[in-house]
Amino acid sequence: MSTPTKEARLAAKHAFFRQDFDTIQSAVRDVRIRCLSDRRFYSIPGAQWEGPVGEQFENKPRFEFNKTHLAVLRVVNEYRNNRVTVDFMPKDGSKSDKMADNCDGLFRADEQDSGAQEGYDNCFEEGVSGGMGALRLRARYEDPDDDEDDRQRIAIEPIYEADTCVFFSLDGKRYDKADAKRCYVLNSMSPGDYQDEWGDDPASWPKGIGQGEFDWCTPDVVWVAEVYEVEQKSELVHFFRGIALSDSEPNELELTAEELAVEGKLAELTATGFREVRQKRVQRKRIHKYLMNGNRILSDEGFIAGTCIPIIPFYGKRWYVDGIERCQGHVRLARDAQVLDNMLKSWLAEMASRFDVEKPILTPEQIAGHAQMWADDAVKKYPYLLINPITDASGQQVAAGPIGYTKAPNLPPAMAALAQMAATALEDMLGNQQAGEQLQPNQSGKAVELIQNRLDMQVFIYMDNFRKTVKRMGEVWISMAKELLVEPGRSMKVVDGGGESDTIELLRPMVDKDTGAAYLENDLSSAKFDVGVDVGPSSSSRRAATVRALTNMLQMTTDPESQTVLTAMAMMNMEGEGLSDVHAYFRQKLVSLGAIKPTDEEKKQMDEAAANQAPDPNAEYLAAAAGKAKADEALSIAKVGETHAKTVTMMAKVASGIQSDAIALADALTPGPITDAPAAPASPAPEGMQ
Repeated sequence: MSTPTKEARLAAKHAFFRQDFDTIQSAVRDVRIRCLSDRRFYSIPGAQWEGPVGEQFENKPRFEFNKTHLAVLRVVNEYRNNRVTVDFMPKDGSKSDKMADNCDGLFRADEQDSGAQEGYDNCFEEGVSGGMGALRLRARYEDPDDDEDDRQRIAIEPIYEADTCVFFSLDGKRYDKADAKRCYVLNSMSPGDYQDEWGDDPASWPKGIGQGEFDWCTPDVVWVAEVYEVEQKSELVHFFRGIALSDSEPNELELTAEELAVEGKLAELTATGFREVRQKRVQRKRIHKYLMNGNRILSDEGFIAGTCIPIIPFYGKRWYVDGIERCQGHVRLARDAQVLDNMLKSWLAEMASRFDVEKPILTPEQIAGHAQMWADDAVKKYPYLLINPITDASGQQVAAGPIGYTKAPNLPPAMAALAQMAATALEDMLGNQQAGEQLQPNQSGKAVELIQNRLDMQVFIYMDNFRKTVKRMGEVWISMAKELLVEPGRSMKVVDGGGESDTIELLRPMVDKDTGAAYLENDLSSAKFDVGVDVGPSSSSRRAATVRALTNMLQMTTDPESQTVLTAMAMMNMEGEGLSDVHAYFRQKLVSLGAIKPTDEEKKQMDEAAANQAPDPNAEYLAAAAGKAKADEALSIAKVGETHAKTVTMMAKVASGIQSDAIALADALTPGPITDAPAAPASPAPEGMQ
């Protein structure tokens, strides 16, 4: 059998994708239309009267008192004040890992450079209002204007109208769709742009989910589908082990059969001390991307970076019923109450406008000839109005007024009760926001905290679900970074938790101080992390809270050194125009005090400053004075020793003289010599003994 051509393979792929997409769209169409209707309901003026209720109020006042918009806005603002970000953690559970901190900084830098905040805000608002939002991660060139620079970073981009444009294969059951085999993302283009890029007649991808009742016109667009397909391949992996870098860090390599087949690779491993220890067959995942219209595959984009589909969904509330994935946001359950509230208030407004004054009831005979005057009175405000007299049965004219007056209808008790019920139902569905906005000055802090906690619980499910979305985004990001950030010596921007920028170097050669073994610092290809999520206030809110806490702590301590540290930290977290130099000054001060750990660059600067610092004259004088004092002390000690030695010598001489005199006196008193030895010469007697 002959091998099919590339065109035949792509045509078969296109046919499969078309059929698969139709199956997916048919299964979720009703759910997604409701999501779209909810987003229109809270955001588009007039959309709250779409449907049968609006038809019943045709040619009548149709007012909107949109409380759902305010409720959605409150949930969104709660998120914006408590941003969610990724936190990479070592898989071995160690509490401190420089590589994990660097990955956090690289991720924050990608967020900052790609404008990820727009994607987060759009995703969260669509999920809260309609029920579903989505984000996209895409590899982009770091400098697209430089043809020689092929280095890439990761951009976090928004996907607009995810409920009508993002579809995962039906085998994906998990919240984050990590188990889905395919994903379809629909993008709109104008017909002119389509022809300029692809050169053929527009053939739009079939998009069957839409709604436009209150829109006068809709744009003429062509829909192009991005298709991401997971391709799995089984391959044999060879594990090699070399000389261990340390007792806790073995030196191991994993090579596929394709990598090992490179000429000279096995000999190189053998020469450097590596030996094969085991083999294992593993499943490798790659993501294949296609671009296609309704008729053909426009482009086979090949494999993209990473092992995960780079589309991450967000659901406000989500569950499966009868095998169908269903979702909804904050608007769905409040729609009926909102429509009822609008309807009752519109009817009351109509009654108030129609029966604002009592109108006279006249006979045709009375108004004849004056009808125009009565009709214009509402505008011209005549000082008086004319009517004709009435002729009685005898033919005599009789002056008479109106035969009656119109009366405003009485408000039915049921309508008043219904209006109250509608207002109560809205509060129950959307949350009683007035409780948090009407705090009394004399309320205790505990009461305020309880009220705020009750309001926060209404938005907790959305924040918790968005944590899952951000966690999945971190997993996709690290899988892409392992393939994109691999250039040795490449300088990369990182951003710390306070928003300060720094630079790191990828695959930087280093030597372990303990073992002397060489290794590569910031090697993301071998990084293994668990992805956590950090939920907290926004950077500006966090800084303001830090300043308040430090200011309060200043009142609790009397230690001058502690007050200096707290004051410097408060100044570092102050926000305002032109404070960057002030922040740098107080950071340097805290580093010099040892309150915060210096960076490598700051440590190098401190060492250089200490080496180049000119000697202080006062310090030199004090050092010289101290040296002189030590010398004088040593001299005094030496003199004391000399005096002591002389004293001992003199005392010894005196003792010797006394002994000699005693012997001479004894000889003089003796009559003869005691021995044959010659007699010693007589010493002169002491002066007192002659």
